[in-house]
Amino acid sequence: MTALMIEIAGWIGGGLILLSYVLVSSGRLEGRSVPYQLLNLVGSLGFVINAAWHGAMPPMVLNIIWCAIAIGTLTMLARRRGRARG
Repeated sequence: MTALMIEIAGWIGGGLILLSYVLVSSGRLEGRSVPYQLLNLVGSLGFVINAAWHGAMPPMVLNIIWCAIAIGTLTMLARRRGRARG
């Protein structure tokens, strides 16, 4: 059951990253939007889980960096919203 859940996490992760790319490429989302960054964050977490399980270090490291970029962007967006309200 654990192996199945890890595979599902990887497939969902890939689907979310692909969806975010389609939405930003079609102009439905902006690259610095919260929804885009959340799709990338959750998607890359799915890839991290899957890659770690399989011992695939290069994609795991790539997606950890991808997560860090999304978290950094979300933090920046939250700070900007806080300043705009304050």
